[in-house]
This record gives sequence, C-alpha cells and structure tokens, in this order.
Amino acid sequence: MKLPNDKNVPINLLSACFNNTSATYKFYWFLSILESVEEGQVQIEKRSLFARMISLSWYTVNYFHVSFGKQDNIQQAIEDIKTWESIEIDFSQKIILEKLLNTSDRRTISALKHFDLNVPHKFLSPWLGPGTSSNIYEKSQEKTSSAPYSLYKDHIIVQADWLEYFKSNMGVLKSFCYWHLALYLQARNPNVPDIPSKLQRPISRGSLVNHKRNFWDLIITELGPVTCIYTGKKLGIDEYAVEHFVPFQFVAHDLMWNLIPADSTFNSKKGDKLPNFDKYFDSFFEIQKEGLKVIKTIAPKNRFLQEYLTIFPDFKIDKLKYEETIRPMLTIAHNNGFQYLKL
Repeated sequence: MKLPNDKNVPINLLSACFNNTSATYKFYWFLSILESVEEGQVQIEKRSLFARMISLSWYTVNYFHVSFGKQDNIQQAIEDIKTWESIEIDFSQKIILEKLLNTSDRRTISALKHFDLNVPHKFLSPWLGPGTSSNIYEKSQEKTSSAPYSLYKDHIIVQADWLEYFKSNMGVLKSFCYWHLALYLQARNPNVPDIPSKLQRPISRGSLVNHKRNFWDLIITELGPVTCIYTGKKLGIDEYAVEHFVPFQFVAHDLMWNLIPADSTFNSKKGDKLPNFDKYFDSFFEIQKEGLKVIKTIAPKNRFLQEYLTIFPDFKIDKLKYEETIRPMLTIAHNNGFQYLKL
C-alpha cells in the first residue's frame, strides 16, 4: 500500500514506521492517535491512548486467540485487565475504553502506564532518530520538528500539518496500518486462517441465521428431523441453531462445509470450544454428506453449494479429504489457546 503524498509532511518517514517491528505497539499506538483525531482531539492524554490500544486489540486477543508473540506485553496486559476489571470478551470497544479510562484499580493503571516506557518516543525515531527518552521529548517540541506530534509527560499534541493530513486521509491511513499489522501477525501465526478478518470486532452476523437456515430447512423437509451430533436430540425446522463445527473464532468464516444444525441450548453453551475429533467427526461427516446429497438433487442451483468447492472441487464429498481439512484445524486452534469441549 502507498500513502497519499502531501507537500507539507514527510510521508516517506510515516511509511517507514512499521518496517522494523518486534511487537504490535506501534500499530495500536498509531491507530489510537488516528481514532482520537477522528473524535476531534489535538491534545491527547497518554493514558487515553494506552487504554485505546487495549480496547483496539481486545477482540484479536480474546475472541480470536491470535498470538502477538512472547515479546509483546499487550497480550499479557489484556489477560490481566480482563480479570481485574471483570470485562467480558464481547463488550464493545467503546465500553472497554470507558471502563479503562474510569478505572481506579492501581493494577490496571500501572499496566497501562507500562507502555509509556518506550512506545510514544520510539514511534518518532524515523523523524527524530535514535536517542534517549528525554532527548526525543525535547526534539519533538522544537518548532522545526517534522514529527507528527510533540511529546509531553502526560499527553501529546498533534502537529498542525500532520493533523490536517490525518483528517484528510483517515480511511487510507487506518487501512495502511491494519495492512501492516495483518502482515506482522500473519508471520507470527502462519497456520491461522484469515488474520485480516480478526483485527477488529466482527460485525453482526444475523444474516447467517436466516440464509443458512434455509439450506438446512430444505434438507430437514426432505429427510425429516435430523439428529444433533452433540446431544442426540431430534431437530425439526425451527428447532435448531446453525453451528460452526470448527469455531468461527478460529476459521473467521460462515462457509457451509463447516456448518451443521445443532441443539440450540447446547450451541449457546459450546461457544468457542473445540469438538473432540474422534468423538464427533464421523457424525459431522454423515450429516454433511446426506445434506449435500439432498441439496444437489432438489436444489442444484442453491448458491450455498458453491461453498463446498474450496474442499471438494467436483462436489464429490470424500471422508478422507474432509478429515485432512478438519483435523489440522482443530489441532492448530488448540495450540493457539482454544479449549476442547468438555461435557
């Protein structure tokens, strides 16, 4: 990605910001500045930026279990703060940010302040060069400085030319930052699918219930009630939930080859837990095989049939091929922190 040119600010230095990174700090620091500017702030409190860094990375760590690497303290800070502040993983970014800004818990305040040791001044190294913290602070405050902001003890002040550039190119700058963040995290999670879709809180997926239920309603109408592979309960139309066999939090998609009808009550309890392959795969395969056979016969133009092509190019469902797709996913997901279902 290339950033828009501007005669008033050195864009090349901003482009170079993320060339050498060993943690996610710079990405979330810059995104936090952009969001604050978007809200109309010019003088921005550091604590609000550190809190925003946590809120922006919350879902990637807690919901999708993406690893930031051992050197990155954001991940550990999130784990600790989640416990100290009793914050649920599905809270919105706005609520998480408000809780962190208003907390009086000294442990949380200390965890946020930790990022002040290096992040604010090291981000400016492309403009001001290497140096001690105090030296960078002084240079950033000079009138001749081309840095995006001036550094002070408790806040930063965004420089006027950079402020206009940020406002004029907000969408491109966010995309640029998220693109570099995705590359960084994908390199550290090479076997985790679709990292770019795991950088922000997922949008509402209510359409899944309506559209994908239609697929299974056709099958149930043809075959009669199907059996939930987890509870053994017979499921008729309007008596099931659309269930991800491998959790959405890992695959980050709603493709039909990973979806089956399941007992609604059980599905809500399963959450992001992994099914035991040896216990559930055979039943999962059978319901998928029968369902695909029905749709190919009675609705061969159903658009959701196309979603099987990524695994079965000719629509011929093969158990070994299915196993070679599902089993490694469950292993990798478990290695990334997802836990197996325990009944």
